[in-house]
Amino acid sequence: MKKRIVVTGMGVVSCFGNEVEQYFNSLLDGKSGIIPIEKFPCEEYSTRFAAYIKNFDAGDYIEKKRAKRADPFICYAMVAGKKAIEDAKISLEEINKDRAGIIIGSGIGGMRVFSEGVLTVKDKGYKRLTPFFVPFIITNMAGALLAIDLGFYGPNYSISTACATSNYSILSAAEQIKLGNADIMLCGGSEAPIFPIGLSGFIASKVLSSNNDEYTKASRPWDKERDGFVMGEGCGVLVLEELQHALKRKAKIYGEYLGGSKNCDAYSITNPREDGEIVRKCIEYALLDANVKKEEVNYINAHATSTVVGDLCEIKAIKKVFGSHLKNIKINATKSMIGHCLGAAGAMEAIALLKSIEKKKLHPTINLQNPEEEIEGIDVVRDYYKDFEISVALSNSFGFGGHNCVLVFSPYKG
Repeated sequence: MKKRIVVTGMGVVSCFGNEVEQYFNSLLDGKSGIIPIEKFPCEEYSTRFAAYIKNFDAGDYIEKKRAKRADPFICYAMVAGKKAIEDAKISLEEINKDRAGIIIGSGIGGMRVFSEGVLTVKDKGYKRLTPFFVPFIITNMAGALLAIDLGFYGPNYSISTACATSNYSILSAAEQIKLGNADIMLCGGSEAPIFPIGLSGFIASKVLSSNNDEYTKASRPWDKERDGFVMGEGCGVLVLEELQHALKRKAKIYGEYLGGSKNCDAYSITNPREDGEIVRKCIEYALLDANVKKEEVNYINAHATSTVVGDLCEIKAIKKVFGSHLKNIKINATKSMIGHCLGAAGAMEAIALLKSIEKKKLHPTINLQNPEEEIEGIDVVRDYYKDFEISVALSNSFGFGGHNCVLVFSPYKG
């Protein structure tokens, strides 16, 4: 008998703050989190804005000395992870910690610690390099330090599949529960890339918007005038729990994880296949795994980064899968407000999706003023939030290297 998996807790660190309710309300309000970069000089850069986190405060969630030393991607994960545990009202004294695990990934890992370490070796010599250099750059350390603090002895590893990292992590965490290896899994992704080396790298890749004069309008999925994505950062963590385990402790259930799928375009290091054919297969495999008919789906949280090729590739795939039923599906793009949070994007979007299930409201896609012909006839939620009851929802994530992952969620129906 197939194990059922539900979401019982969520935690977030975002450009809108570290509370899930605050984060979701900002999305409902159509607020842009994109601001000029002031944390380092970037006057000569072609892109000088991002949806980054200002004045991050870990509070009592991390020991002060560790918070100062650790890379921000680790700190974000520890705060979001512990907030997710609090939200789920999990008593660490009452659960079986041998059956509690963590899968939190990162697309890049400790970029600040890495870049500062390189400069230290270059300018001061290798003997001045911190002994924490390696531990604080590797992607597994976010989940490892969280496990140390929580005492979770179950499955624990990290996944790095670029911008699809979070969805891969959520899917893999669900598989651990399905296999009987865990009752509770913390899962998601964390990213802190907005430093000179990170910004420079993405500028060199020619994937960023350079709309410095109207930065709040720079992230504009599906708009004809889009000129690239906007960098974002943060962390999203979900608590996945085996249904009977959740019911036994009378947990609040935000929604049910029905299934998912992952595959690879095997096409390009940065661009997706323009015909969307492999993404189509990924969506269809996800529906098959979830035992859901395409006619049951009525909402899609799109990957929709605001890149010229990627936006339309996803739309082509969606059209191929849903055909005439597409008129019954509402679609939106969270990245229009929080930018592209890379390895954290999927989890932060899954949180938006699950809050949409709970609140029966869909947040808008902002900045869509001049839509591409490809989205004519598609019901994109624009400008203002919309009251809506989700039946079955998809959350799409695609990453550099052709990594695709689609997750399927629904309200919990008992």
